[in-house]
Amino acid sequence: MRLGVVGLIVLIVGTYVALVATYEDTVEGVAANTLTDNPDMVDHPMATFTVEDMQSNYSAVVANLAVAPGSALLDPLTHRLKEDLVLRVRSAATPSRREYTKGMLPGVYPVPLTVAGHVERWPFDNYVSGPIEVQLFRGGDTQKPPELVPVAVIDHLSGFKVSASKDNGHEVYRLSVRRSLSTALFAIVVCGVLIAIAALALFVAIQTMRNRRQFQPPMTTWYAALLFAVVPLRNALPGAPPFGAWVDITVVLWVIVALVIAMLLYIACWWRHLRPDAAPADPAPVTSSA
Repeated sequence: MRLGVVGLIVLIVGTYVALVATYEDTVEGVAANTLTDNPDMVDHPMATFTVEDMQSNYSAVVANLAVAPGSALLDPLTHRLKEDLVLRVRSAATPSRREYTKGMLPGVYPVPLTVAGHVERWPFDNYVSGPIEVQLFRGGDTQKPPELVPVAVIDHLSGFKVSASKDNGHEVYRLSVRRSLSTALFAIVVCGVLIAIAALALFVAIQTMRNRRQFQPPMTTWYAALLFAVVPLRNALPGAPPFGAWVDITVVLWVIVALVIAMLLYIACWWRHLRPDAAPADPAPVTSSA
């Protein structure tokens, strides 16, 4: 018994440390994960996408675009643009074009980038963007061929891991987005809690039905509380999986069915154990003989 208790404590502590380490790794990745082939370029134009948010329908990620024009496009005295500049982004969910006149500096603005994936595979879903290009037109003339700007990607997307790949020989990039390990583990734990709730409810009801334990009337409210706890737990899943996802078909639906069956069994025990006492028979009338 002593070894069992010690082993249980070691298991709990080890699991806790592993989860904290996983979360810390995720936070560090979000804080300073720069993905680029040329992180130190300053003499030539360069674009930086800071991925900040995923849209609720998982069709696009929102990234803040910042463009460094490079020393060749800046006036050495004022450090402002010395000619007109037009920026255009390919694979944006909405047409993205910015025009800057001489004397200005390109600012930071959000750009939604389209992604495609399988949200029904939550929490193991992943998404891939289309080819991303940042096109620069010197002098504001969009009729001539654009100059493709090198791209850096910074991962600030909470709950996800963002990686970037570059097409060979071209300044064309693709984003790959997947849920972080800590988020997937949290989802698995919540699903485990739902399954444990259903298993405990069935165990108590079956043991009471078999007369292995006495019937306790207040336990009927416990079953109602468990049934109403399913939806809040389901809504607490990270990333709010769409209704009808695999977690609903394989876990949530069956948890609800198991809880209803357990409640019906316990109500049957209530019907059997709390029968009203039989009413006493009326006494026979007394007749007097003459």
